[in-house]
Amino acid sequence: MARLVVDPAFVVGALDRRVFGSFVEHMGRCVYTGIYEPGHPTADADGFRQDVLALVRELGVTAIRYPGGNFVSNYDWEDGVGPKDERPRRLDLAWRAIEPNQFGTDEFVAWSRKAGVQPIWAVNLGTRGIREAVDLLEYCNLPAGTALGDRRVANGSPEPHDIRIWCLGNEMDGPWQIGHKTAEEYARLAEETANALRRVDPGLELVACGSSNAGMPTFGDWERVVLERTYDLVDHISLHAYYEPRDGDQASFLAAAEEMDRMISAVVATADHVKALKRSDKELTLSFDEWNVWYQQHFPGELGLPIREVGPLIEDTYTVDDAVVVGSLLITLLRHADRVKIACLAQLVNVIGPIRTEPGGRAWRQTIFYPFALTAQYAGPTVLRTAITGGPELHTSAFGRVPALWSTATYDENTGETAIFVVNRSETDKIDLEIPVTGSVIRHLALYDEDRSAVNTADDPDRVQPRAVDTTEVADGFCRATLPPASWHLIQLSS
Repeated sequence: MARLVVDPAFVVGALDRRVFGSFVEHMGRCVYTGIYEPGHPTADADGFRQDVLALVRELGVTAIRYPGGNFVSNYDWEDGVGPKDERPRRLDLAWRAIEPNQFGTDEFVAWSRKAGVQPIWAVNLGTRGIREAVDLLEYCNLPAGTALGDRRVANGSPEPHDIRIWCLGNEMDGPWQIGHKTAEEYARLAEETANALRRVDPGLELVACGSSNAGMPTFGDWERVVLERTYDLVDHISLHAYYEPRDGDQASFLAAAEEMDRMISAVVATADHVKALKRSDKELTLSFDEWNVWYQQHFPGELGLPIREVGPLIEDTYTVDDAVVVGSLLITLLRHADRVKIACLAQLVNVIGPIRTEPGGRAWRQTIFYPFALTAQYAGPTVLRTAITGGPELHTSAFGRVPALWSTATYDENTGETAIFVVNRSETDKIDLEIPVTGSVIRHLALYDEDRSAVNTADDPDRVQPRAVDTTEVADGFCRATLPPASWHLIQLSS
């Protein structure tokens, strides 16, 4: 019998609701026939699919990073504003697709307001630079009375968009990035761009580019070089990571949260090293603004794509195991709530997204939709430490021996409710779990399936759903439950 102990006195930190963010990039069908499809039966007057908007609200997304991603590094924002019949069709070098520019800055802000999400904006530091970033900020945030403020008003948005979070480029360490730079080159550009943006609006939150993944040869050193120049000017540094089974090693895949956990700890250590060097009182926080399961083995790479109109791209269909991994990655983000303040599941619709759509047809929830939506719905304002004793360990080729149970918990002082999120990462063994409690079980929801490869499709959109577990009991001061193999759980307790 494994025992999980949680106590409101042992606090990790306050939960920033922006960790339940997502990501919209002009890539594949995320925008066109995803969130935007004039002529769709559910489209509103702005061309926004209301069936998708309803699912976005249900998902519990709080913030959206836009417009990229690799796309942003050769994007001219001016192409996407003004009369639609005057907007140019451009070749997007990132994904080799013809961008029609029918959806741009003003449309995204209008969509964000309808979705009830906070926009997070990335600027092009690949083919553009300081001037473009300042112009875009002026267009978005200044009132009428300047050339670009007046231009926004003339384009139909009389009030400033008031976008508060700005990303200084995207994955500039990656050689695949248009305008790729060395750490020193990027650090200098980010420093000067941040300086200029703060001249316009000192109260912005700025995100410096960290490494595109922990496997980059410059990982760690990139963060050090960038932060030595930008530490006093930025609020967050970004992390990106995607996970998939490698060489059929499902055991290591189910334990992928170990890799995320170690990456976060490494970036925190580097940031704190720079803090010490600078003798600073400021604590830098993290924006994990791209993360998900992505089967990159199925992707031919950018140069393997033909030049074409916008169409399907990396539309992975997610299994039960994928959902369990996404749930465990969310647990990891919460376990670092003291330092991770923003996170974006990439992407929102169609492109490795929790939501899928048919052009002109239905929209549905992928398996990964559920652990995200339920964590966003039930996580309380304070993240607590959990301690597990007596639980089994697993042997993984990627991470060595790891605990089979991976958990976090939140507490709401106003209601006295504790929400425990726990994953059984074993492929084969069920685990009996007991939790010391003083109250009762409000609910126990679980995501698992005897067929771990089960998926949701347009023809069977509800094949995989969370289950209400009615066998969880409280007796002798303990809540007791049995966790099936490869399963994700929410157990909500009253005090």
